[in-house]
Amino acid sequence: MTQTKSLATLLAEPGIIVAPGAYDALSAKVAAQAGSPAVYMTGFGVAGSTLGLPDIGLMSATEMADRVRAIADAAMPAPLIADGDNGHGGPLNAARLTRLYEAAGAQCIQLEDQVFPKRCGHMEGKEVVSTEDAAQKIRAVAEARNSKDFKIMARTDARATHDLDEALRRGEAFLKAGADILFIEAPRDMAELERVTTTFKGVPLLANMVEDGKTPYLSTKVLEELGFKIAIFPVASLLAVTKRLQDVYATLLKGEGLPADDTRVTFQRYNEIVGLPEMLASAARIAAEGK
Repeated sequence: MTQTKSLATLLAEPGIIVAPGAYDALSAKVAAQAGSPAVYMTGFGVAGSTLGLPDIGLMSATEMADRVRAIADAAMPAPLIADGDNGHGGPLNAARLTRLYEAAGAQCIQLEDQVFPKRCGHMEGKEVVSTEDAAQKIRAVAEARNSKDFKIMARTDARATHDLDEALRRGEAFLKAGADILFIEAPRDMAELERVTTTFKGVPLLANMVEDGKTPYLSTKVLEELGFKIAIFPVASLLAVTKRLQDVYATLLKGEGLPADDTRVTFQRYNEIVGLPEMLASAARIAAEGK
């Protein structure tokens, strides 16, 4: 891993930032080891991996902050963009969450304009708060952060509840309130994606690529050509791993164990991935120095 650039640096440089989704420390570590320039902590995945439940606002603010701490540490040196849902309350709650995320090691918090309880952006039945209420949260978190290198990503789900015009209006309001990055959730086709990038030229824009989602599933090359700065694939790993778990447990419950040629890492390789050799070497050095 050679990537040590901060998110602020990456945003200032040319080229799109590809941020795979991570839902726990292990997935974040593997993403960073694969060379990810940034990692995205998915609230959808955190709810599923922590509680085994859907992304409908069941995780508390402190539970999310604890996950940020573990995932940010595991993702190093790749910067972490962390889903903060709707701030878990009003402006003061969102401000507190921002301070928790920044202290926990994230380099960006994503906040959305949904009511509580919220829903995943590609689910049906979403509702949003007023533009002013959402903008108040953005202003509160902009004041709460310790450094402007800690970025604020404002997301609107108004495309689903109203229309694209309303989503774009909210985007403008969120920028005025202090957002650094815009996330217009779930454009429905190429024309809508192009309208987003045309409206907000020069603004760092995020594209959310969800398998089986409402937005066209595009390559990062195409997204970059459209004008997006960040591409997240929040649930790709979670969906793939869930299928793999189903297959593995079905095989094990037949009493057969995994075949020798099964696609997996070896026991030794897993220990290398999680840093066992380095930790044992460090422990041995400390013990030797104490003699």
